[in-house]
Amino acid sequence: MMVKQAVHDIDTPTGPMRCYLYRPNAEGPFSTIIFYSEIFQQTAPIARAAAIMAGHGFVVLVPEVFHELNPLGTVLAYDDAGKDKGNQDKFTKGLEHHDSDTQALVEFAQRQPFCSSLVGAMGVCIGGHLAYRAALNSDVVGAFCLYPTDIHSNTLPCNKGNDSLSRTGDIQGELALVFGRQDPHVDVAGRQLIYAKLSETKRCFSWLEVNAQHAFMRDEGERYDPALALQMYGQAVAFFQRVLR
Repeated sequence: MMVKQAVHDIDTPTGPMRCYLYRPNAEGPFSTIIFYSEIFQQTAPIARAAAIMAGHGFVVLVPEVFHELNPLGTVLAYDDAGKDKGNQDKFTKGLEHHDSDTQALVEFAQRQPFCSSLVGAMGVCIGGHLAYRAALNSDVVGAFCLYPTDIHSNTLPCNKGNDSLSRTGDIQGELALVFGRQDPHVDVAGRQLIYAKLSETKRCFSWLEVNAQHAFMRDEGERYDPALALQMYGQAVAFFQRVLR
């Protein structure tokens, strides 16, 4: 499917949030995927990833995950300065504010005539964590989480007991988690901790570990694995075609 794009500034309890919308250039309604980016916000690789998913018959919303902390439209570069600013933002914004952003995105989707009532979440890096976190929202029926960071370590700000790992038992939707075995951000012990929590709480989930570095989906830089990325897009499309039907 060909894809059309739009930009919306959505009201949230913590201020306006810029959101980039991708959708099939065809009659709807279509199911919605909230696509959470890396710490760099909507870079060119994130935009291309969103367009790929939209071209398979989904409305894709890409929010600026740190909208409170940057001017609207901010994109951080894949360099040391961008990484430092993105990590600063990551450790500043509380998970509760990410939760209210998700609720605003769900409500936005529910108001659009080209969206069905079904909403899923997808993300990479911190965005994988935010997709996992989004599944705490009862309107989010499935989440595809690519190398999600900081779930195992409880290093993102939040109220006591409200970290994402501790809240795993409250997730009702289906989860798919993908990790790279050579990813230094989520080591073997961290992956085992997440798997154990999902199993202990009897969540509905699938689990895949691949031989890849962190950010292997990003089609810029030395860690990009095109063949593996293509496989993951195929799995994500199949996942959402099933859970958002």
